[in-house]
Amino acid sequence: MSESEFSAAVGTGVHMLPGRKARSAAAVFNYGNIIAIVVPVPLGMLWLGLSMLVYAMNRHHPNPKVGHYTQQAAYRFYGVAGFFVAVATFIPGGGWNYYMAAWALGAAILIPWSIFDLIRIRRDRWDDLQIPVEANDTNRH
Repeated sequence: MSESEFSAAVGTGVHMLPGRKARSAAAVFNYGNIIAIVVPVPLGMLWLGLSMLVYAMNRHHPNPKVGHYTQQAAYRFYGVAGFFVAVATFIPGGGWNYYMAAWALGAAILIPWSIFDLIRIRRDRWDDLQIPVEANDTNRH
């Protein structure tokens, strides 16, 4: 959609959400998962907090496909993180080999699945979405 089409749509009380932006929003959680598992210290720890913000923003996106892809990526990430916490509780002090094995298992689950999901997101059809804007709504994006 060109800038002039967007301006015309806003003037008529309709906000246009381009499909490419919805596709990008759907992919964010998967990219975060990959980066967090590849560089667990400090990015993995930061992603643990930042992922909650990304989830909150994208789970109830106007395009329901964004919410679906975000929810699936979150299930995988929080499942692996929860598993790691449960396993780490029983790792003896100084057991770095166990930590490395748990990290490798988490990477073996998250990386291929996230890449597969990114491919699905890329192949999915992302149409522009028209969102009606109320007449008294002054918050235009």
